[in-house]
Amino acid sequence: MAHQITFRQREIVCQHDGVEAFTTYRGRIAVLPGDNIDTDRIIPARYLTRVSRSGYGELLFSDVRTPDFALNRPEAAGATILVVGTNFGCGSSREHAVWAIQQAGFRAVVARKTETSEGYSDIFRQNAANCGLLLIELPPCAHQELVEAGSGAEATIDLPAQTILQGYATLPFEINAVTKEALIEGRDLIGTTLKFSDDIAAYESRHDTLTFSA
Repeated sequence: MAHQITFRQREIVCQHDGVEAFTTYRGRIAVLPGDNIDTDRIIPARYLTRVSRSGYGELLFSDVRTPDFALNRPEAAGATILVVGTNFGCGSSREHAVWAIQQAGFRAVVARKTETSEGYSDIFRQNAANCGLLLIELPPCAHQELVEAGSGAEATIDLPAQTILQGYATLPFEINAVTKEALIEGRDLIGTTLKFSDDIAAYESRHDTLTFSA
């Protein structure tokens, strides 16, 4: 017996503002020493039950913010480019870690990549891409240029050219082409999905009736 099921199409209108586009940006850096900084240090797990998506910036590194913590020092005040070590964002998956970094005012994170360690954990990298946070990886020598410049130094990130300018140094970096395009266009994961809304609607219109045999 053949059965036919018809799905009535429903038009869904989604208003989505996306994220701030990233092209060329100049800001002050804050150097946070140390490798393998996990997500629980970035944003402690006890804050993950909050209902709102806002208010995480003030909780960034809250369990380790002693008076001499790197981000509490006067030279780090107002910094918007966070320079970290290797394997940043390891540990459990939580978008809250990305939200906390963004809401604390950081537009980009720059990590060190070595032959034996990536700059970021895979899950943190994907969460950052989904939320529109720029992650950059530099080899040790180039990364050391920023570390030696120190917190408070200014740097310019040119995403289309894939370079960081700091003083007289030009530091090139690689980035996934799809992630780069989304950041330049100001698209997070939802925005990227909505980019294909016409294709999705066309697919649904072709598959609103299913016939199967029992």
